[in-house]
Amino acid sequence: LSSCTSAAEKKGGAEQREKQYRAHPGFGDRRQGVTSARTYFYADEAKCDQHMETFLRCIDASGGSSENGFSAIKLTALGRPQFLLQFSEVLVKWRRFFYQMAAEQGQAGRAALEMKLEVEKLQEALANLGIATKVESQHWFTGENLGRSGTVDLLDWNSLIDSRTKISKLLLVPNMQTGQLEPLLSHFTEEEDLQMKRMLQRMDALAKRATEKGVRLMVDAEQSYFQPAISRLTLEMQRRFNRDRAIIFNTYQCYLKEAYDNVMMDVELSRREDWHFGTKLVRGAYMEQERERAAKIGYEDPINPTYEKTNEMYHRCLDYILEEIKHRRKASVMVASHNEDTVKFTLHRMMELGLHPSEKKVCFGQLLGMCDQITFPLGQAGFPVYKYVPYGPVNEVLPYLSRRAQENRGFMERVNRERDLLWREVKRRLLAGSLFS
Repeated sequence: LSSCTSAAEKKGGAEQREKQYRAHPGFGDRRQGVTSARTYFYADEAKCDQHMETFLRCIDASGGSSENGFSAIKLTALGRPQFLLQFSEVLVKWRRFFYQMAAEQGQAGRAALEMKLEVEKLQEALANLGIATKVESQHWFTGENLGRSGTVDLLDWNSLIDSRTKISKLLLVPNMQTGQLEPLLSHFTEEEDLQMKRMLQRMDALAKRATEKGVRLMVDAEQSYFQPAISRLTLEMQRRFNRDRAIIFNTYQCYLKEAYDNVMMDVELSRREDWHFGTKLVRGAYMEQERERAAKIGYEDPINPTYEKTNEMYHRCLDYILEEIKHRRKASVMVASHNEDTVKFTLHRMMELGLHPSEKKVCFGQLLGMCDQITFPLGQAGFPVYKYVPYGPVNEVLPYLSRRAQENRGFMERVNRERDLLWREVKRRLLAGSLFS
């Protein structure tokens, strides 16, 4: 809990923060209600350096054992999570500010990328809020592609905020009530500023090692209150390292209501800036905890209401990326799923779109020891398919695997199916006289 709370908050003022992005005593232990994901806790900077060294060794092992390997990392292992909470809140508030301005221009209800602010009206709004005078904001658009069409969309807006906001002013957010820019916190201490920079340096070291070893680096998704910052930092790595091929992969949790909008915006950004989009699609690992936290603290549940809605979201996001692969060939996706229907959906759409497995733009992933009846036929049919290998002390890894078994819906049915398939294969080999071949 302490690692998610800044020095300024400990002296008071935390109540001004949005509920979703505050540290709460009831949810200080992020393992509660999480059955299927490794949880890291911040001890000190030395521990973060140890985690980085472990990830570096994992990258080396992956690079030495196979071509086109993957390694997975978690950003909460690499730094103080307080920064992820605060940065997430800033990003969400700036996006909400854009939506509010769009609504005032009569565009409420449109899809995220269809909202376009008229530059003149945007300049007036910025001036009225005291963010920038009309002269200053006119200078922002001079000599840039930004706003040449006379409008600004959400990606233009993000770019504008990025280019005009230095890291020392990163935690400034617009207050619609007062009409002023206000700091999210009164200040960062010098040590907190260093902690933030060290997290970025560790990410950079991992991305560089992955590039050297030819290993793709998957940045795992985490809780919704960390995720906006994790995705933005991952996006910055993609901009730098995904120029020639997809090295850095972001993870999208399709149980989130905003998953499709996030995928769509990031794909569009990769088109505009001409880099390779890389993603792992998952359903999500923190549902119970997310729902309980939202209900107890009092903010909107970020999770889709039903499992069926999550499936729809998964297939919608996947279909969008497959279409991007077909038309641009600068995108790659890992379908990380134990769901047979999702695998069948992917194969069907690949066939319709003319995507061949040998292109290696679409790969599949399952956990070691689970759903081999999906993994091995895919591999034998020529599809790139990966087993996600947990590593660490036995007393930590075995409970992790058993929890994964418990949380997988319909697991026992799949066990019975696997048993039947294995028994059928044993009988086939007995009859053919080739039991051990």
